[in-house]
Amino acid sequence: MSRLRDGYGLLLLSLFAALLLGLLPLPGWAAPLRPFWVGLVLGYWALEAPQRVGLGYAFAIGVLADLMFGTVFGEHALRLTILLFLLLRFRARLRFFPLSQQALAMFALLINDRIVAAAVRLFIGEGPPPIEFWLSPLVGTLLWPWLFLLLDDLRLRQRSREG
Repeated sequence: MSRLRDGYGLLLLSLFAALLLGLLPLPGWAAPLRPFWVGLVLGYWALEAPQRVGLGYAFAIGVLADLMFGTVFGEHALRLTILLFLLLRFRARLRFFPLSQQALAMFALLINDRIVAAAVRLFIGEGPPPIEFWLSPLVGTLLWPWLFLLLDDLRLRQRSREG
């Protein structure tokens, strides 16, 4: 069976869309509100299809994100690897939470991601981030249920067409 027919097509397409959403230009006031799209999408796949994504996959997507976004080389790779490690570690519990509790868990993971990003930036000498830097996890938390339902619907439709 080909990789695209085996469900990898939707995985790759959703990650590509997340990368493009991360590149979408926003006005200056809205830029701090940009959610961590790649982290959210990879988080969905870690919860629903962990056999398809792993830490190496997260690292590779992170390196690609670093190249696309022009950030410090390895920053996204580190952030996504840590995010995916935590998600896979607690997957058995998180998967069966209602969406509202999953959103709160994602909030904690996205705050952790911001802490890692701030630490990387402090390490390279940028100084502490502004207060707006911490708004992104709130937006990601609000978007999580909708993103989860959208990707779940697409995945189940694809599975019913294949089977």
